[in-house]
Amino acid sequence: MENWAGVALSKGLLLSAVTLAALLPHASGAPVEDTPTAPPAGETSGVTSGEEAQVVEGLPSDLVSASPLWHALLKETKLHEKEFEDEFPNGVKYNNLENNKVFSVPETCPLSNFNKEACLHRTAHGLLAYTALLKKVEKEYPNHSICSAAKSYIGRLISLCKEKMRNPEQVTALTGSQEAELLRGVDRPNIFENKMVAHSILRQFHFFLLDSKQAITKRETRGKGSMGSHQILEANV
Repeated sequence: MENWAGVALSKGLLLSAVTLAALLPHASGAPVEDTPTAPPAGETSGVTSGEEAQVVEGLPSDLVSASPLWHALLKETKLHEKEFEDEFPNGVKYNNLENNKVFSVPETCPLSNFNKEACLHRTAHGLLAYTALLKKVEKEYPNHSICSAAKSYIGRLISLCKEKMRNPEQVTALTGSQEAELLRGVDRPNIFENKMVAHSILRQFHFFLLDSKQAITKRETRGKGSMGSHQILEANV
């Protein structure tokens, strides 16, 4: 079962990598001056007081990386591994998804070379792509909890990133045709493969969030004390 699944899942995944590259603009790593703007007076994130408690102590609350929105979404995505293992108790192992990635998912901001502006753009564009890709998950698993959480939080995370950009107008939603093309790239010929693709998207979405938060944290906390980005990430997830 596992060997067949690995071969089947690998077929066609490389084809969709080109699709995403054509749809999403690449954030430049060229240095730009960091001049983040403050949120409008009186504006709040809209999260509950319980979530607000997850902001890392000692960090300015207006940092993108300190937002409780990350914690709220990661709280859902980290449950995916158990969900997968419950669905396939005697079949495909969760770790097998690492060898069968969906290559049309967006890349995260690298820990070096990109400045904060470029990193925020990469993150926002990636979140927009996942907004479309998660529709594949919802098709295979209607009312999935991660999809529901994503609908609540992704838009606000994108807005938070844009508030700190110098050129937020460059971040625009995918058009209907672009979204349709992206979803065609993750369509598979049978039920099992479609479910595996959906699980691969969920797994990679989790790590996209973790890596993006870590990359943004590194840029926002440079010279702001001795706490490293890994420590900050662990404290706020």
